[in-house]
Amino acid sequence: MARKSRDDNLLLEEDELTAAFLGDDEIDSDLGSTDSGMQPTVVEEEWDEDEAVPGQLAVDVYETSDKLVVKARTAGVNRSDLDVSISDNQLTIKGTLSAGNEEGVENYFLQECYWGEFSRTIALPVPVKEDEIEAVLKDGVLTVSFNKMKQESIKKIQVL
Repeated sequence: MARKSRDDNLLLEEDELTAAFLGDDEIDSDLGSTDSGMQPTVVEEEWDEDEAVPGQLAVDVYETSDKLVVKARTAGVNRSDLDVSISDNQLTIKGTLSAGNEEGVENYFLQECYWGEFSRTIALPVPVKEDEIEAVLKDGVLTVSFNKMKQESIKKIQVL
């Protein structure tokens, strides 16, 4: 590929990377279009801001010799806004992160924090005693501990 000037190097390098994946004959770097003359299509998804989509809670799941432990960072969530349940060896954690009082806000320059409802359902990787569960919220971390069911030793089955 011919280079026009040093100022165009960055753009041309990106075009060269694209050409490496598409093949030199499929892209015309001077026009930024394909040989077919079609311009790249940008698809914009419509986003309905009023549509409630719960956020997904990040979790750590690990085991010790006798327990299965699920930890979730829930800083800013009140105990009363947490719903923790188990059914068919699946743990569900739901809650609401409240942004607090936002009166008088005219414009956000950056908004990265998720505020609103969140939910996470996890299929537990080992059988647990569903009636022996402890959930503790401390320092913004929810820790749910389960007693594992003891796995019986391997039982040989006679094939008839």
